[in-house]
Formats: sequence, C-alpha cells, structure tokens
Amino acid sequence: MSSTVAIDVLGPLRLTVDGRPVAVPGHKRRAVLALLALAEGRAVTVDDLVDGLWPDDPPASCRAAVHSHISRLRGHLGPAAGCLQTLDGAYRLALDRGALDVVGARRLLASARAAEQTDPGGAAALVREARALWRGPPLAELRDVAAVAAAAVGLERLGRDVTELLIRCSIAGGELEGITGLAAEAVAADPLAEPAVRQLIEALARTGRGARALETARDFRRRLVEETGLDPSPALDELERAVAGGDLGQGPAIAAPGPAPPAAVGPSPGTPLVGRQVQLVELQRLLVGERLVTVVGPGGIGKTRLALEVARSAAAPVLRLAPVTDPAAVPHALAAVLGLHVVRGDVLTACAAALGTGPRLLVVDNCEHLLDAVRDTVRTVLERCPGLTVLATGREPLGLAAECPFRLGGLAVPAPGDEIPGRSPAVALFLDRARRVRPGFAPDEEELDLVAEIVRRLGGMPLAVELAAGRLSTFSTGDLAARLDRALDLLGSGRTTADPRHRTLRDTVAWSYQLLTDDARRLFRHLSVFADGVDLATAEAVAVDLGLPADPGSVLAHLVDASMVEVAFEDHPRYRMLEPLRAFGLDRLAAAGETSAAQARLVRWAVDLTAWIDATIVSDREPEADAVLRRELPNLRAAWRLARRGPALDDAVALVVALHDALDWRDLTEAWSWPEELAGDPALAEHPRAAEVLGVAAGISYLRGDHRRADAQARTGLAGATGPRGSWLCLTSLAEADMARGAYREALDHSLAADALATRPTENLGVAALAAAYAGDLDRAASLVAALDARAGSPGLHGFASYVAGEIHSVAGRPERAEQCYRLAVDRARRSGATFLHGIAAVGLAGVHAARGRCAEALDGYRDAIEYWATAGNWTHQWVTLRNLADLLRRLDDPETAAVLDAAADLAPDAPAGHGGDGATATEHLGRDAALEVARRAVARHLGTRPPSRVGWEPITAPQVPSGRRSPSRPRARRPW
Repeated sequence: MSSTVAIDVLGPLRLTVDGRPVAVPGHKRRAVLALLALAEGRAVTVDDLVDGLWPDDPPASCRAAVHSHISRLRGHLGPAAGCLQTLDGAYRLALDRGALDVVGARRLLASARAAEQTDPGGAAALVREARALWRGPPLAELRDVAAVAAAAVGLERLGRDVTELLIRCSIAGGELEGITGLAAEAVAADPLAEPAVRQLIEALARTGRGARALETARDFRRRLVEETGLDPSPALDELERAVAGGDLGQGPAIAAPGPAPPAAVGPSPGTPLVGRQVQLVELQRLLVGERLVTVVGPGGIGKTRLALEVARSAAAPVLRLAPVTDPAAVPHALAAVLGLHVVRGDVLTACAAALGTGPRLLVVDNCEHLLDAVRDTVRTVLERCPGLTVLATGREPLGLAAECPFRLGGLAVPAPGDEIPGRSPAVALFLDRARRVRPGFAPDEEELDLVAEIVRRLGGMPLAVELAAGRLSTFSTGDLAARLDRALDLLGSGRTTADPRHRTLRDTVAWSYQLLTDDARRLFRHLSVFADGVDLATAEAVAVDLGLPADPGSVLAHLVDASMVEVAFEDHPRYRMLEPLRAFGLDRLAAAGETSAAQARLVRWAVDLTAWIDATIVSDREPEADAVLRRELPNLRAAWRLARRGPALDDAVALVVALHDALDWRDLTEAWSWPEELAGDPALAEHPRAAEVLGVAAGISYLRGDHRRADAQARTGLAGATGPRGSWLCLTSLAEADMARGAYREALDHSLAADALATRPTENLGVAALAAAYAGDLDRAASLVAALDARAGSPGLHGFASYVAGEIHSVAGRPERAEQCYRLAVDRARRSGATFLHGIAAVGLAGVHAARGRCAEALDGYRDAIEYWATAGNWTHQWVTLRNLADLLRRLDDPETAAVLDAAADLAPDAPAGHGGDGATATEHLGRDAALEVARRAVARHLGTRPPSRVGWEPITAPQVPSGRRSPSRPRARRPW
C-alpha cells in the first residue's frame, strides 16, 4: 500500500505522512519544503532555492546546505520519500491530487462559482468547505523568505475571494445566520475594499439592521475620502437607496444574533498598556502560528493586562478564572462567557460547538489554581475546534503537548547611572500611574533618579511599580524610596481592586507561594538569602543540605515553572527571584525560624567559593575564576555583611585573605573596602591571622595612593606575623610601597624575601625585576622576569611577565620590542580579566607610542587610561599616567599644561615619588579633580575633540608654575608601575 502525503500551506506549514503529522525542524528546511510545495509539481532549480534562502550574500556552502536539507526532508517523508525527486540541477515534489490544501481550495472555489447562479445554497456549502481549510495567515512563520512571502500574498487574496463568494452565495440563498460577522471580518481585513463593504451593508440590511447598514456606508465614504481622496462607485449609491427605501427587506425569518453578553469579552482595561509594546507584538506574532500560547510569569508581572490587550484588539472572549474555585465549574464559566444557556447535554460539548463556528481566539486568564481542570478543558476545545487558538495566562504552563509558553519578565529598568532613565519602560509606567494620583507630577533630575532607584529595587514588576506610584498620593518620592524595605505591606494596603490577590504585594506573592509544594516552599525560602540568584550547582547543594526528599533539580524546576524563580541562560543558567519575591522569601524564612541557618549557609558558601577562587585564579583556569568572582560579587557582598555582623572574625578574615590575588589585579573597588574595614577593627589585633589581613589591606592602600599607610600596615603586620602567609603578604605590599617612594633597592630585597616564602607562583619576581630595571641593573631584571615567566601558571601572571619585559625594553631604549611585549600583556590581561594589568600595560604602550612620535595613538591611550584609573580609584597609577602625559604635552609644544600636571603630581601626597628633586616651591596643591580636568581638556584639545561631559564641569585656569621648576630635560622616574 502506497504512502500518502499532505502538505498544508493555508496557515502554518504542516506536513502529514500517512495521516500522522511530521515535525520539520529548522527555519531554512521548512522554507525549502514550502518552496517545493508552492511549485505545485513543477521543478525548482537549486539556484532558485539558494536565491530564496540567501537572497543577499549566500555562503560558499549554500548549495551543499540545500542538498543537505533535501536529504533530511526525504528522511521526514519516510516511506513517501520517493515523491521528492532529483532532476538535473533541480528538485520536484510530486504530490497526488488533493495532497496540497491550496489546490483543494481552488477546486472548491471553481465548483462554487460554477454553481453560484443555479444553486447558491450548494455553492455556499462548497466555499464554506474551502474556507475551513484556512488555519490562520498562510505561512506567517516564513514571510522573511521573499518567494514565500509573495506566494502568501496570493494565498491571502484567494482567501478573500473565498470569503467574498461565501457571503454572496449565503445572501442569495437566504442563509444569513453568522454572515454579518463574516462580512465585518472581511471589511476589518481591508477597510478600503468597496465590494466587501457593500456585502456587509447588504447583510446588515437583510437581517433587519438597516440603520446600521446606512451608518456603515457613511463611515466608508468618509474613510475613503480622508485616506484616498476618492469617491465610492455608483454601485454604493444604488445600494444605499435600496436600503433606505426598504427594498432589501429582512430576508427569510431567522433568529438574528443579538449582541454578545457582557462577559463575552473581558473587562476593558482602565489604563493604557505602558512598557509592553515589544512583548505585545511578539505575542501577537506568536499567536499567528501557534494554537496554544500560555503567558507565564509571577503574580503582578502583568500577564492579565497583556492578555486583555490582545483580546481587545481581536474582540476575543475572555474566561476569567480568578473568582472560580471549583474545578468542576470551569466548563460552566466558559459557557457563561460564550452566552450559552445549556439546559441539557454536556456543557463542554456545547461550548466547543459554539467556539467551532465563532471566535478564532479564546483567552483563558489565571489558570494556576485550577490547572488540571483548565488543561482538560483547553485540550477538548482545541481538539474539537480546528480553527481556534487559545491564549492562556498562569504562573506555570498548562502542560499540553501543543503548548508554547511565553515567559513574561519584569519591565526593563534603567541601569545605574543611566543619563536618561525616563526612557525605561518601568519608569514610564511609574510616571504614568503617578500622574493619575498626583496630576501635574513632573519630577526633576534628582527625583527621576529616585524613581529609577525605586523601579530597580522593585525588579520592574508592573504591579509593584503601579502600587508604588499610587503611594505618591501620600509620600514624596524620597520618602517612598526610603521605605521600600517595607514594600510588601506598604505598597497597596487598602487599595481598591476587584481581585483581592492584588491588594498588596504580600497578597500577590502569597497566592503563588501557597500553590507550591512543601519542598518547593522550603527551597524558595532558603534561596532568598542569595542577593543575585544562584547557579544550578548551588541551588541543588542547598536542596541537599536541607534534606529535601524530592530530587533537587525537580524541585528547582517546579519553582521555575511556578514563576517563583526566573532562569536566565547566560554563560551558565542563573536562577534569580524578582526582588519583591525575594523579600517575601526572607519574610517567610523569618516566620519559619530559619533565618540564622540560611544566613550561616550563605556565609559558608562564600568562604568555600572564595577559597576555590584563591586556588584557581593562579592557574590556567584564571578566566573561569574571574568570571565566577564577578558574577557572584553581589552574593559575596551579602555574605560579607553577615560575616561582619557575627561575633567572630574567622569568616570575614577567610573571605578577605582568599580574595587577595583577585583584588590586587582587578578594579573591584567595592571589595577593596572589605580588607580596609577589617584592618580597622580593634578586635583584629588578637586574631591569629591579623598579619594576613594587614598585608591585604596594605596592598589596597597602595592602590588608592596612600603609600605611607601601606608601608605602616605592612610593617605592623610583618612584626606580628606568626606564619609564612602573613609574612609573604606583608612583604609583598611593603615592596609595592617601596616602589611608590622610589626605594628600588628596598623593593628588590622585600620582593625576593616574599618570593622565598611563597608557596605558589606570584608576582614577587616581577616586582623585583621592575625594581632592578628602574635601579639600572637590566641584566638582573631580565634574569628575574625570565624566571617569573617560567614559573607562571596563569594567563594574568604570564601577562605581567610580558609587561615587565616591556618595561625593561623601554628603559633600555628598545621601543619596538617594548611595544610587542606591552601588546602581549594587554591581550593576556583581557583574557584573564586582570584589569589592573591591562591598565599599566596600556600606559606603557602609550609611552612607547609617544617615544616613537605616534602622538595621536599616545593621546588616545592616555585618555582611556586616565578614565580607567579614575573609575577604579587607583591614584598611585593615575599620577604616574598624568606625569607621562605631561612629557607628551611638552613634545606637542604645550609646556604650560605639562608644568601644571607635574606640579600637581609633585605636591600630591598620594603620588609616587617623581625623583626630579628640583626644589619646586608651589604652595597650592591643584587637587585630584582639578588635575583630571586639566588633563582631559588637554587631551581633547590636541586630539581635536571635546572632553568627556561631566556634571558641573567648568573650564579650569592653570595656576602659575613657580620659578625654580625642574628642567624638563632632567630624567625622572615615570614608570607605569
């Protein structure tokens, strides 16, 4: 027995083999199948397929890709693969008569036209059968393929012809039931098509609605003149006269359809949809090709509001399930929405019959608490109503095979520091709702920043944003922002709403929380202590630690399905909670008496993680450790604060010491404050690891430019060190402080002493090599850096060796080789995440550019470095960069500005020693901010650009350089380290 193939193009592309649907994956493969099917048995050349798939820039492998798609299509066709024939340079899809739905539609249309005059009723039956073949817009998912899009236009025109003939035959045969709605749809699809308008007018008149028919004619005349400047044809005039004179009558006596009951279409939203335009378009596009779409998200995220907007535009009925509590009542609620009064027989069968000939879209809202009943109801109506599409909303998917979940997240919020936060959808929603309770609300720049902070802290959750904006009737913007820690109860208390679940944020989240299993609720509570979510391994580890009997991954998946946890597929999946949900989790954690246990687990996790980072960041896995550190910084911040609140210092010390290498080479300035804070704790003096903390803190003091403090902390720690790690850390920081004051011999000795204590590859030999080079011993410097490169185990340490080699070549007057080394250092810094290394190598590279006369490149390099050091707060290296820029400005015949920058560096207490020793007598220190502005203006002036825009920026008058200024030709140490 031969196999049968059917291909349908009057809707989403569909392939059926032997009566069973066959999935055809891949956009281009589906396009190939569509192009072959639309050829209707004609051969399609490979060139035509290539042009269709890659119209602009076909890849070299395009023909091979076409052959591959053909081969795989044969696999999809299975036993019917023989119908896909290979010809000379072409392919042909040989289908049996009737295998293509559009062929059947044309045949039915032709038969109906032949019977129209003699048997309008029979003709109407034929075109009704033809019209049932349309399952939606033809091939909507493939409209980006030009040839398919062109064919789809023809299929849409064929559909209009079918509809027009159906209306005409139905009117002629007196079969008027439902025909008015069909005619109205045709007009809505093409409002300027006069034949469709005339059919609607006639249908209205023959069903006894003559006044509405005349109003339709007047509306069309006005619309036609306004949009085209044309007048309608005389045929419309004749039809209007016939309607006005009662010549058309009412046709055969029928039960004219009355207006839909009030519940048929969901309540019209009282406020405009703000901030969801992109999601609205995406959802409407998805509904074109899918029969069941479920908008999924947590309570208050705006699922119902978005679905109502879709329903409003499609005039679709809305089944609101929020007030329904009995699963058995779901079919009855649907019947009420459809205006059905079922006195006998199965209610759901009656609903399916009504939906089969009525609306093409049904919206089912708030399904989560009746999941099983809704799943059964939707499955039934979809099976019995081939032309129906269902849009559902819920906090988790229905779980049907045909379902396409559409996950809805919070509104986009402005990033911190966004110069125009008002463009954010979340801010726009806040402002819209705020103006409803406080007319004329026009926030100034400061208030707008507060609004941005509010919506960020609310995670962009629309309900939370609306409730917060509503509180401006009572509070100022600042007062509201200051009270957001009580948002669960503050926002919405006493709010008037038809849905009690949405009266406060607590009500909204509690509704979802109560629907969870006990295991899911417990895991949700304990994950809430993580400020910025977790990876899969951490979530599962928490579940195992809690002793949950269920599989950890399954419990986490349930939280995601229930929209209590969001998953973002970044480099690795990340599981986060919207901030209002996390606040609720912390609240429930306290109510269950589990806060201490959860917080202790977070601190243990942080100590374990930083220990892993400490061990990994000095290996070839440094980029991985860097990525984890940056990703987990918000959680480490939360753990740090908890560790500091505890009576013991052990955990805080462990965190700080483990992060030494990471902080030393990265601009994680927030975490720089942790060792500084701990070093200032009086209780540290009695801790056995106090020297280690002081050594880390001394390194941070060096980076911030406080070299005296760095020296004092390192020496204090070294004096009290009880173990090799404490001594190593203090000697390392002491060598850095030596470098800053130009004491290169001391720096060399301290670095070598530190290296002797190190238990793993460190930067000590590199610092020793720099000290030797700056002191003039280039041979020893070269030997030390070679030893460093041989030992290095991480990309960052290899990069530091390249940087040091560049410095040695630069001091030796070999700029070409120095440039190669600096570039290699920059490349390795980028790969490893060592931003400090990138900064010092970039300064060295700019110096080489200046020495070789490539002044524009040098200025670009100094400009970027100045902004980087300013952002990082690293003034030790900022002053060195400004001194190097001063040298370049002298080359550019700008000695006045150069002198100003040198004077500022010489008099700055946080600048490394300049070693000019010329006895400058300036009495006024220019200051950090003023020096930066002088530098920015100078770079911009010489590059012919404007300086970076800054709030409150004013031109700065360069102070007079005192007499006795050192000669520009005298050598000075201006090294980037």
